[in-house]
Amino acid sequence: MITEEQIREALRDVHDPEISINVQDLGLIYEVNIDGSTVEVVHTLTSAVCPFADAICSEIIDTVSSVEGVETVKHKLVFDPPFSMEMVPEETKLIMGWY
Repeated sequence: MITEEQIREALRDVHDPEISINVQDLGLIYEVNIDGSTVEVVHTLTSAVCPFADAICSEIIDTVSSVEGVETVKHKLVFDPPFSMEMVPEETKLIMGWY
C-alpha cells in the first residue's frame, strides 16, 4: 500500500534548481492524493514564470512514478494559493537562515 509519507519523502529528491531546496521542504507540495496505485500530486512553483517549470513538473512525475506500487501519476499545477515565504516550513527557514 502506498502512503502519503512515502510520496512526500520521495519528493525530497526533487529540487528547485534556482534555490537548491527540495519541493517538499520548500512548501510547494499542497496535496498528495492516493487512490489505489494512482497518485495525484497538487503543487505550485515559486513563481508562475519559473524558467524551470517544465523540468520540475517532469521530475515530480518521474520521481513519484519510481515509488514502488505506483502505476499512474497525475500532477496538478496550481497557483492558488500563490507561493509565499509563509508556506516554507519553519525548519527549512532555520536551515537556510531565512530569518
